[in-house]
Amino acid sequence: MPYRRTENVTRRLAARHAAIIAAAQEAASEGGMAAVQIVPVARRAGIAAGTVYRYFPGKIDLVAALLAEISAREIAAMRRAGEVAPGPLSALSAAIMTFATRALRRRRLSFAAIAEPVDAELDASRLGFRRALASEFTMRIAAAVAGGHLPEQDAALAGAALLGLLLEALIGPLAPAAAGRERVMVQSMTLVALRALGVADARARGLVVQTAVPDSGQ
Repeated sequence: MPYRRTENVTRRLAARHAAIIAAAQEAASEGGMAAVQIVPVARRAGIAAGTVYRYFPGKIDLVAALLAEISAREIAAMRRAGEVAPGPLSALSAAIMTFATRALRRRRLSFAAIAEPVDAELDASRLGFRRALASEFTMRIAAAVAGGHLPEQDAALAGAALLGLLLEALIGPLAPAAAGRERVMVQSMTLVALRALGVADARARGLVVQTAVPDSGQ
């Protein structure tokens, strides 16, 4: 009779996997993807290095899993923000503000996951994350164009350009210091992005809230 995992075993394996990914994220938040190494991650997770190798044969596999986890979480947060917005243009604004807020909240990790140079074997994972982000913006832009809220434009091109704008201004090497200015930076970049897409005065239309940025959670 083939072996079947019990529910408790399945939960334990999932919890251990989550602990490894959480430890890898902590390492990346402090030292970038170069700091995601099997032995230090195992130490952070409080488990043996051999156990980590059972889940991830090598560093490349661990970093790829971390990138997949970060990508899924960030895309989900952007979608939640957009789905509760009252219309396609406000949904686009909410997605932009959510991405910007979360990128600044974990600036080192965001740079490590999206823009920091990585091993060539991880290029596909990194590119997948960037494509997912650009696609999310593209979808929101296309919906706003279809609804007559934005001028006609190439939504895919605009989505890619929007992502590049936000990355360079918020977490890239040219990005200004953010400490104490996160709220202002999020609002300013959202205004810049919406103007670039064809919204003449996003502030007057209430698309960029002046007193708060979205609480996008973890």
